[in-house]
Amino acid sequence: MKLVCSKSNLLTGLQVVSKAVPNKTTMSILECILIDSTGGEIKLTANDMELGIETIIEGDIVEKGIIALDAKIFLEIVRKLPDNDITITTDSNFKTTITCEKAKFNIIGKSGEDFSYLPMIERNESIVLSQYTLKEVIRQTIFSISDNDNNKLMSGELFEINGEEMRVVSLDGHRISIRKIHLKNSYPSKKVVVPGKTLNEISKILGGDADKDVTIFFTDKHIVFEFENTTVVSRLIEGEYFKIDQMLSSDYETKVEINKKELLDCIDRATLLIKEGDKKPIIINITDGSMELKINSTVGSMDEEIDITKMGKDLMIGFNPKFLIDALRVIDDETITIYLVNPKAPCFIRDEENNYIYLILPVNFTTV
Repeated sequence: MKLVCSKSNLLTGLQVVSKAVPNKTTMSILECILIDSTGGEIKLTANDMELGIETIIEGDIVEKGIIALDAKIFLEIVRKLPDNDITITTDSNFKTTITCEKAKFNIIGKSGEDFSYLPMIERNESIVLSQYTLKEVIRQTIFSISDNDNNKLMSGELFEINGEEMRVVSLDGHRISIRKIHLKNSYPSKKVVVPGKTLNEISKILGGDADKDVTIFFTDKHIVFEFENTTVVSRLIEGEYFKIDQMLSSDYETKVEINKKELLDCIDRATLLIKEGDKKPIIINITDGSMELKINSTVGSMDEEIDITKMGKDLMIGFNPKFLIDALRVIDDETITIYLVNPKAPCFIRDEENNYIYLILPVNFTTV
């Protein structure tokens, strides 16, 4: 095999697919990136058996071939080469020579025939949305998945399609994030749970252009994302997702309208007094026209008031400040509405159309 391509094209392609190279594996072939030019285009592939990424890069194919190269070494070599054309040649013993200007590296590859290719997925059921929309919906929900492997379903996000609407849900046992997306077309009903790792990696790869689309294909066991020259295939998380609608309520005793930035900045300041690992709650006291926020810790205390518009009863309630910050940071609205029932019931932050809903459980606190 002999290929010539620019450093920028090759490096970009390697950075995309390397997100599917496993950190630890007993199969050394999975630590490789496959270069395949047998089909008349330069295709890079990585696969950890749960997540697989394939991308096509521009370059000249002097001689067709296929080789698997150690991902870490290959990526570091390319990253540190001069900004010029790179030539990759291989021989029948998988010896690979990488040259750029006066730099020359020789490394030993593996047979491309031994590589685990991406599974062949039937592309029947699909939806289309913009790269911007997908990147945003991941940003606005991914923070509330669980990193605890004891419950696999909590480590993924529910993608629920119904007609012209897609709902994306994540939860970790303390909070729920829901984003509703209006699709350009109507689609058959579908529910799948996508691993959080997959969504995190896709979010890093996506350019986020509003005028460029992503096509998403579904099967019983896999989900496929296709955009530009890249294909991402992931296993789905099996099992029935939690009955979210039973956890949601439109009842409230107290309704608060507040400037989002003021609230976020105030809570952010309060966390200066919380040591890492400390679980001190922020105590919120809601009265007519005012929200008072207090925090007491071993470092010190803080007390601040924010002007609000309130309907309903006065209320004092405590929250994990991080959970409030995570939700507030991804809401774009200038003014938000918070719905509360009592100090032991979850609060809801949502817009009028329910395009976003953030449910946060309160924590016990003692007043000082």
